Amino acid sequence: MKGEKKMENIKDKIFASVGIVLVIVIFFIVFWLLFYQESTYYTRIDNTKVEQLNSKDMRFEYTLNAYNQKGDSKEVTFKTSRELKDDAYLKLDIMITRGVKSWEEVQYDDLPDKVKEHYN
Repeated sequence: MKGEKKMENIKDKIFASVGIVLVIVIFFIVFWLLFYQESTYYTRIDNTKVEQLNSKDMRFEYTLNAYNQKGDSKEVTFKTSRELKDDAYLKLDIMITRGVKSWEEVQYDDLPDKVKEHYN
């Protein structure tokens, strides 16, 4: 009898330990996806595709095609406080959960070669 109880206690502890480890792993995966998963895309400003908003801070919304280093396309939407310079190239930092996190203007020569192919 005592041997069976010890085995049950050991099994219970193993199941509890595995459960705790799984919860921790899932937590870190979700945390990584929410806060650290980031990719870089590049786009060119087209002010014919800007929409004016009735917001005090972010007054303009752009929806543009953007390309990553491999040349893969993605439609991105982001807001700005001012209208951007037409035909300017932007580097966009995009998170899965938040969309465009930040952007900065870059020169054509700074674009990856696969991205340049889309803007020749």
